[in-house]
Amino acid sequence: MFNNFYDEGKKFIKEYYKSIIFFVLFYLFLMFPLDLYITTGGGIMEVGDRIVVKDSKYKEKGSFHLAYVSEIKATPATYLLSYVMKDWERVEVNKYTYSEEEDIKDVEFRGQIDLLNSNNNAVKSAFLMASKSYKVLSTSLYIYYVDSKSPNEFKVGDQIKKVNGKEITNLEDYKTAVANYQSGDTIDVTVERERKEKIISATLYEEKEKVIMGIYISAINKYKTYPKVEFHFKKRESGPSGGLIEALSIYNKLVKEDITKGKKIVGTGEIDSEGNILEIGGVKYKLLGAEKQKADIFFVPKGDNYKTCMKVKKEKNLKIEIVEVGTLKEAIEYLENSK
Repeated sequence: MFNNFYDEGKKFIKEYYKSIIFFVLFYLFLMFPLDLYITTGGGIMEVGDRIVVKDSKYKEKGSFHLAYVSEIKATPATYLLSYVMKDWERVEVNKYTYSEEEDIKDVEFRGQIDLLNSNNNAVKSAFLMASKSYKVLSTSLYIYYVDSKSPNEFKVGDQIKKVNGKEITNLEDYKTAVANYQSGDTIDVTVERERKEKIISATLYEEKEKVIMGIYISAINKYKTYPKVEFHFKKRESGPSGGLIEALSIYNKLVKEDITKGKKIVGTGEIDSEGNILEIGGVKYKLLGAEKQKADIFFVPKGDNYKTCMKVKKEKNLKIEIVEVGTLKEAIEYLENSK
C-alpha cells in the first residue's frame, strides 16, 4: 500500500512539477517582506493583566483600556489587499526612520524604548499625583537614533556603558563626561551591542554652535516603589501612546476612591515625565475601535488629535463621549467629578 502511494506521488510530481514549482515560488513572492507597514484598523485592550500594582488594597468597578492601531508588516499579498480593503492604509517605513541607513529593526527598537519610557513616565506621574514616594534605582542609556551626518560608528540600540573608561550610570554622568571636549576631539565610548562590549573612537563635531557626537540618547529608569508596579506587555506591543491610560490605571490602584465609577474608559496619549499629555498618531482608528467596543469615555490629547476625533464623531454620528486632556491631573479631575 505504501509503495502504491509512493509511486502515485512520484508520478504526480513528475507530471505536474512545473505547476508545483510555480505555486511555491508564487507563494514565496506573496509572503516576501516589503519596506512598508499596513494599518488595518484600531482596537482596545484592558490594562488589568498588563499593569499589576502589587498588594493594592483597592478594587475598581469599571475598567481602563488602551487604544491601539493594528499594523502588520507588508508583503505583496497584503499590499495588494490594501487597495481592496476599505480601512487598510499603506505606511512607508521611512515615515518612521530618521535616515536612509535605518531599517525596520531600528524602528521596532525605538517602539520598545518608547514603551519603556511610557511605563516610566506613567509610574512617576501616577505616584506624584497620589502623593506616593518613588526612587530611581538605576538608569540605562540607549542610543535612540544616529544623525545621518555623524562620522561615528554608533548604531541604534547601543547601550552606553563608559566614556574614556569612566562608567556612566545616568544622563548627568554622560553630559559631564563629554562637556569639556571641543570639535575635532576624539573620545572612547564603550557600548554594549548584541550583548558584547565594543569601544568606539568617536569624533566630536560642531552643529548649530553645539559640540556633538551625532546621537540622541534615551534614558530608561528602573524605579523602586511601594506598592511595586509590574508591566507585562508582549513583545509586539510597543509605542508611547498608552501612557495616559497606564498612569490612570496605576493611580486608581494607589488611592481609595475608584475614579472609574463603573465605566469603561478608553484613552490614548503619550505622557511625559511631568504628567503632560502629548499628541499621537492613528487617533481616528483608535476612536473607532473604542466606539465599536462600546466604551463610555474616550480620552484624547488636546489639539489636532481632539479636533480629528470630533470631526470623525460628527461624520459617523458616534455616541461615545470624547474628552480632551492636556495633563494627567485634568483626566483624574474629570473622572472624579463625573457622575
